[in-house]
Amino acid sequence: MTTSAPPVKDRPGGPGGPASGDERLLGASPLRKLLGRPELGAVVGALAVFLFFAVVADSFLRMSSFGTVLYAASTIGIMAVPVALLMIGGEFDLSAGVMVTSSALVTSMFSYQMTANVWVGVFVSLLVTLALGAFNGVMLTRTKLPSFIITLGTFLMLTGLNLGLTKLISGTVSTKAIGDMEGFPSAKKLFASQLTLGNIELKVTILWWIVLVAVATWILLRTRFGNWIFAVGGNADAARAVGVPVAKTRIGLYMGVAFCAWISGQHLLFSFDVVQSGEGVGNELTYIIAAVIGGCLITGGYGSAVGSAVGAFIFGMTSKGIVYAEWNPDWFKFFLGAMLLLATLLNAWVRKRAEATR
Repeated sequence: MTTSAPPVKDRPGGPGGPASGDERLLGASPLRKLLGRPELGAVVGALAVFLFFAVVADSFLRMSSFGTVLYAASTIGIMAVPVALLMIGGEFDLSAGVMVTSSALVTSMFSYQMTANVWVGVFVSLLVTLALGAFNGVMLTRTKLPSFIITLGTFLMLTGLNLGLTKLISGTVSTKAIGDMEGFPSAKKLFASQLTLGNIELKVTILWWIVLVAVATWILLRTRFGNWIFAVGGNADAARAVGVPVAKTRIGLYMGVAFCAWISGQHLLFSFDVVQSGEGVGNELTYIIAAVIGGCLITGGYGSAVGSAVGAFIFGMTSKGIVYAEWNPDWFKFFLGAMLLLATLLNAWVRKRAEATR
């Protein structure tokens, strides 16, 4: 089963109805199926990174180190999953990083100012964050402007709001501590607890990450909405011509990014009790890079949720591997850029090989 976008009219369950000619229903050799996987290049890259740091850093192979690497990967991976789906749909979201911070700020300030149970703030934050995602999607579909412009505007507005409102309400650039408020322990257990599995300490974000990857994969490969995502990313005009609800699909994708930003924001808040209003700037590029390393095309219509997870795992291994190797962390950006270029070239080669075998 490939994850590239076949013609919309040939998709089972799509607007054109079932089709016996769907290429995903035809027999294929194991090699052809393997070469058709978007995440193949990322898996090869992940193995290379793992072996590299296993050789140069002795502590990298410790079980405790494995838990740390997974945690670093999960904080990126939670957001890389919806960003990957959005990119498959042919769009970007440059506001994803600061939206995470906005979500945390809303929960913290609403709970503190209203002296309410923390869970009230969590619920209000969910509504506000989903509204931000819907705003991006509606603005994109109504104005017909590129998603780069729309979400760049949202990024700048949220950056200003995060700082301005936090200083106006709290008097400083950070929120007030809410660790002693009612509901905080139970919310922390859901969003920022730590689990022990054998000799490994695992953060609950790893479980969130795994669940999100599984759900996103099911959506892409087993649902009509997944067919719509590939169709919109492959050719929006053609998809619209055969009845795909392009506008609703795009709005839904942006709200998916917002939902995961809410999860990440709650983890940020309940991990540290307070939130700095300037956090999150620049993280949107990290999410996009993880998706690209995982096999998503900038042009849309191709990619997978599993690939985004592998891309995030590469991030986690690299960021912590440099520390375990006792190298200067200033080199992290260099390795990140090199991985992005190599992964993009490898993904392009793999895709060409896959097309050549058809």
